[in-house]
Amino acid sequence: MSYSIAIDGPAGAGKSTIAKKVSKQLNYIYVDTGAMYRAMALYLIHSQVDPQDTEAIAGACQYADISIEYRDGEQVVLLNGENVNAHLRTEEVGNMASVVSAVPEVRTKLVELQQALAKKADVVMDGRDIGTVVLPGADVKVYLTASSRTRAQRRFLELQQKGVEADLDQIEKDIIERDYRDMNREHSPLRQAEDAVLVDSSDMTIDEVVERIIGLWREGCGCR
Repeated sequence: MSYSIAIDGPAGAGKSTIAKKVSKQLNYIYVDTGAMYRAMALYLIHSQVDPQDTEAIAGACQYADISIEYRDGEQVVLLNGENVNAHLRTEEVGNMASVVSAVPEVRTKLVELQQALAKKADVVMDGRDIGTVVLPGADVKVYLTASSRTRAQRRFLELQQKGVEADLDQIEKDIIERDYRDMNREHSPLRQAEDAVLVDSSDMTIDEVVERIIGLWREGCGCR
């Protein structure tokens, strides 16, 4: 029987960082939903589908089988059984992924694939609607957030470390606007599932957040 952990929350809350650390500690599969969208984009590029033809995209995406597994300690994205890790980070694939992610049929197909993956393996999945739409029956649900100022400061420091000039107030303004869009979009808006545990990481370290989620996992599965 597989076990699933769903981590949702707004942009900049640290979901992916936390999810990867939790999955590594538990030896679960971290389901990189963004990589799955890129794999779908790669499939559509190989199928020579016009990115402007949403009807063709909607039809072609049904024939893509995308999964994730670990091989020799590396997370491998499989597209129709083939390891496509080496092809997912090109600009062409990124641009196509941005286009196809807006097509409802693509989203529906990927949710089906993500649900199928969670049925056969222990997974940690993060996003905006994992606990509400993708894995409503997840064993542990976490809504990970932090104040808009905290999230802006984290992003500001990231950019500084990369030598990129940035305006902290503008970053916070952008984050607040993105929160509004995510919470008010038509399809799968960002919201806390009724049975999700709220974890505010504003005054917590990464390790403290990871330990909090591991604690919820221990409570849920009776593990010690």
